[in-house]
This record gives sequence, C-alpha cells and structure tokens, in this order.
Amino acid sequence: MSDVLRLRSSSLTWREMDGEIVALEAETNRYLTANPAGTRLWLMLAQGATREQLVAALRDVYGLDAARAGADVDAFLADVRSQGLLAA
Repeated sequence: MSDVLRLRSSSLTWREMDGEIVALEAETNRYLTANPAGTRLWLMLAQGATREQLVAALRDVYGLDAARAGADVDAFLADVRSQGLLAA
C-alpha cells in the first residue's frame, strides 16, 4: 500500500477561489497558485491521498491515460516537495 501524502499544516494557508488555489507559505512569504487540475490534487492532499488516488482523480476527471496522469501527478508532487509543502 502506498503512503498517504498530506500538505503540511504549519505556516501554510490557502483558499480556493474561482476554482483555483491561492496559497501563502508564511516562512518564506511565497504566494503560490494552482490551475484547476493542480487545485484538485491540492484539495486531495489537504485531506490526505496516495499517489494512486491522485492519478485516478486526474484520469477520471480529465480522461487522461495512466502514463500521462502519472507523469502529471509526479511533476506536481515534485514541485510541492521541492517547496517543502508536504508533511514529513
């Protein structure tokens, strides 16, 4: 079974506005945004989700094949990891 991934809870505030995420990472005062697909992944990470669940969501909502959905999820996860936004 895959690990459940979550957004970290400290120093990260965000809101969904008009179908997109607007977030503030308070430690570095960075503003972040996510497009609609990123917003779907962000909201799932806020609740806790596995990589497989994230891939399935993109496949179901956007009709992507498994390889494309997996690549998109991996890129999104790499980005949020590099910014230190995932819980340890």
